[in-house]
Amino acid sequence: MANSYDRARQDLENVVLLEHVNVTIPDQRLATIFYLSGMGFTRDPYLMTGIDNMWVNVGRSQFHLPSRGTGAQVLRGHVGIVVPDLAALKGRLQNVAPLLAETRFAWKEHEGVVEATCPWGNRYRCHAPAPQYGDTDLAIAYLVFDVPVGAARGIARFYEQILETSATVEGKAGSETAVISVSATQRLHFRETGRPQPDYDGHHIQVYVSDFSGPHRRLLERGLVTEESDEYQYRFRDLVDPDNGRILFAIEHEVRSLTHPLYARPLVNRNPEQSNRRYVRGYDAFRGTY
Repeated sequence: MANSYDRARQDLENVVLLEHVNVTIPDQRLATIFYLSGMGFTRDPYLMTGIDNMWVNVGRSQFHLPSRGTGAQVLRGHVGIVVPDLAALKGRLQNVAPLLAETRFAWKEHEGVVEATCPWGNRYRCHAPAPQYGDTDLAIAYLVFDVPVGAARGIARFYEQILETSATVEGKAGSETAVISVSATQRLHFRETGRPQPDYDGHHIQVYVSDFSGPHRRLLERGLVTEESDEYQYRFRDLVDPDNGRILFAIEHEVRSLTHPLYARPLVNRNPEQSNRRYVRGYDAFRGTY
């Protein structure tokens, strides 16, 4: 039977999900104001419910926000997020602004995108649902990292050859960007810039991979594995050019197998517009697609 389907369009890469972004923070109260009351996300009700860590659900992904002394970790770049209602987001950010007045919090709307900065300087670009982000109304859609000029092509080779996931390079020489697939719809962007960047402070991302042992073997051969966490997880930090071993960028990856007990764990997402004063029965949960 003849058909016109392009079956390759439904193939998945080895990296199947960007599950969380981890940055340390010094104050759970301020995190609650920004991430829950302002951004409208949901604190995980089952895990990490104490005062020393907070897991914040965003569709199928999370932010992990452990408290570590007085310092905060700041991503060298920004996070792209799909939210269901930009107008409602702007209203919430306006409402929490007085509570965050003595911090680095800021927000603005620019060309149809709401840009928000957390109390410690992490930057988020919030988009309305659109086809380029897949069939989702709520998601961590992409991360953008600022990397040195000349690093993008080597980083693309690293992900292609070590993690077995697709990578492309966009832009012109001196300002190229490596675009890495980390799920059917999520992407990492490594954007070249000549601007000086702060030293790496230890924040990390976590991904699930289908071929768990292959990347581990190749990382181990190059001396890049930094932690043998347990049977289901390992970590690495340095992105190197496979052609010559040169270190191009540092961002710790927490790599988990698809047999990890937390893989595909259902995450609770609430409807941030629900309130005691405007309560509508049956609308507590987020009703969009994620």
